[in-house]
Amino acid sequence: MGTSVVLAGGRASRFGGAKAGVLLAGRPLIEHVLDAVRAGGLEPLVVAKRDSVLPPLDCRLVFEPPAPHHPLCGIVAGLHAAAVPAVVVCACDMPFLTGGLLAWLSALDAPFAVAAAGGRIQPLLGRYSSSLLDQFEAQLAREAPMREVARALGARVLAEAELEPFGDPARLCLNINTPEELAAAGG
Repeated sequence: MGTSVVLAGGRASRFGGAKAGVLLAGRPLIEHVLDAVRAGGLEPLVVAKRDSVLPPLDCRLVFEPPAPHHPLCGIVAGLHAAAVPAVVVCACDMPFLTGGLLAWLSALDAPFAVAAAGGRIQPLLGRYSSSLLDQFEAQLAREAPMREVARALGARVLAEAELEPFGDPARLCLNINTPEELAAAGG
């Protein structure tokens, strides 16, 4: 069984507070993601800061260091905790992921692959290999922007055409970052 690292340690400053427990269709946002992870046959591993506000979880929870506030902080902590060759990474605010997509990402043989939608790399949805852990840690020390990390480390960019069998790429890659986006998503 593969592992999916679900990032839940962000500041959520554009949202105005914690997002993981915000309701979408009557359920916490993170539950939609955890359902997709399990539907893909993956074990969920939620990574968050100690002070992150989370709803009750029925999966493994790992705490990342308090600083920096950077997605790689959670990814690196997740790779260490999972102790597997690679993980599928997704964010807790991506409610339209599908199990099929996550299973497909897990089965890729690329050491580092990230989704793309709308002409932009979506680095919070991808496959991250522990073989690149030293390089991820070096990028974290620089606090490099995630898109720059993907370019610098030669990530395979998964084109929209590769994502389309699993649904609309824009919807699959949607991060809920504002109350308006939550409302538009049906929350």
